[in-house]
Amino acid sequence: MPRTLVAGVDSSTQSCKIVVCDADTGEVVRESRAAHPDGTEVSADHWWTAYAEAASDGMLEGVSALAVGGQQHGMVTLDGDDKLVRDALLWNDVRSAEAAADLVRELGGPQAWVDRVDVVPLAAFTVAKVRWLAEHEPEHAARTERVVLPHDWLTGRILQSGNGFERWTTDRGDASGTGYWSPVTGTYQDELVRLAAGKALQLPEVLAPDAAAGRTDSGILVAPGTGDNMAAALSLGLEAGDAVVSLGTSGTVYAAHERPSGDPTGAVAGFADATGGHLPLMCTLNAARVLSAAAAMLGTDLAGLDRLALAASPGAQGLVLLPYLDGERTPNLPEATGSLGGLTRSNATPENLARACVEGMLANLAAGITDLRAAGVPVERALLIGGAAASAAVRAIAPMVLGVPVSVPDSAEYVALGAARQAAWVLSGGGDLPPWSVGTHTTIELPDGIEGAQIRDRYDAFRHTVHG
Repeated sequence: MPRTLVAGVDSSTQSCKIVVCDADTGEVVRESRAAHPDGTEVSADHWWTAYAEAASDGMLEGVSALAVGGQQHGMVTLDGDDKLVRDALLWNDVRSAEAAADLVRELGGPQAWVDRVDVVPLAAFTVAKVRWLAEHEPEHAARTERVVLPHDWLTGRILQSGNGFERWTTDRGDASGTGYWSPVTGTYQDELVRLAAGKALQLPEVLAPDAAAGRTDSGILVAPGTGDNMAAALSLGLEAGDAVVSLGTSGTVYAAHERPSGDPTGAVAGFADATGGHLPLMCTLNAARVLSAAAAMLGTDLAGLDRLALAASPGAQGLVLLPYLDGERTPNLPEATGSLGGLTRSNATPENLARACVEGMLANLAAGITDLRAAGVPVERALLIGGAAASAAVRAIAPMVLGVPVSVPDSAEYVALGAARQAAWVLSGGGDLPPWSVGTHTTIELPDGIEGAQIRDRYDAFRHTVHG
C-alpha cells in the first residue's frame, strides 16, 4: 500500500531545506537544500529561487501536503500589486535599534508593550523595522501597503505560482514575533501598526494552527507554516521542564508554556507556539558563528577548535569572552562588539582561548535559562539542537555552563521536520498531532562541582564591568 507523503520547508537565514516524510510516522524519505545569499538585507526573490532549486528533480513528487517554517521577524514590504518594494530586512539587521527604543518610550515603557503583545520591541522585531522604514526611507514606506514575514511570503509565492493563491496568510506563532499581533488577545493591534508606520497596513490573515492556506495547481495542500523556532518545537515534542537550546546562526532558548510570559525586562519574548499555546523565548544574535570565528582566529578548523577547548581546564584559567561579535539582541546591546577579559601571560594559550569562546557562547545562552525560570517557566533539562550541537566541546561543556542536564537529539533538520509534521496534521483534518517519534537522545548529566556556577558568575561580572 503506497504511503502518504508530506513535505516540510525550512527557509532559514542561510539556506532553503526540504524534507519529505511519511505522514504517519515522520520517517524521512528524501531531503534537499539550496543556499541563500549572505547578508542582513536580502531580496525575497532569492528565497523563491532557492526553494525552486531545492524542490526540483521530482523532490515533491507524490507529496500530498507541505508547510513552510521560516526565519522570524523579517520585514517583507509589498505594494498595492503585491510587488516587492525593497529588499527584506532580516531579524539580524540591527539598524532598527533606535526605532525600537523610540517605540518603547512612545507607548509608555516596556510594561505597556507586554500588556498588549507580551514582547518588548528590540531591533529584531518587525514593528521596529517598520518604524525604521517610515523614518529613513519615506518613499519606500509610502509605496508599502502590505507587510508580510518571510514564511508568509514563501507560502504565498508557492500558491501564487499556480492558481491556488487566495489571500496572504500567516500563523499565530510567527505573527507573535512582529510586535503588533498579540498572543494574549489573538488579534492584531492596529494602534501599534499606526504607531510604527504612521498609517494602516494590510496584514496577512492569521490562520488556526490546523487550517489550510490553500492548494497548489498540482493538488498539494499548503498548511499555514510557522516561524522556525515554533516549527522546531513541533518536531521535538517538548515535555514539561524541557527547554530547547538551539545553536544556529542565532542562539535561542525556549520552552512550551500554557500562558503568556509577561516579562517587562524584554529578555523573554512571549511568543505563541504553532499549536495554540505559548513559546516564551530568549534569543541571542551570536551562537554557532562564534565558534567558526574562533577557529579562524586560531588558524584551525572546528574539529581543531574542539581539541583545543577540551585540552583546557574549566574556566579557561580566568579567560572570559563576551561573544557579541555581531552586536547583541539579549542583552540589548546592538552596537556592542566582542570583548576578551581576564587575559594574563600565564593563561594566554590557544587552548584557553578556544575554551573561553565555547564557554562564552554557552554562558550567553545560560542567561536564557535563568530568564525563563524568572518568568515562571520550569527548566529541568536542555535539549541541544542546531549546527553547533555537533561540536564535541559544546556537548562536553554545555551541562556545566548551562547548569542543567543536557539531552542531544539525533542530528536532524528540526525546523523542516516540524513544518512537515504540521502539514501532516492539517492533511489529517486536525485533532491530535501525528505521533511522530523524535528518535534517540544522547544524555549528558550535570557534572558535580561548582565550576559551572563560577564560570557563569565570572561571565556576568565581566559583562557588568564592560556594559554596566
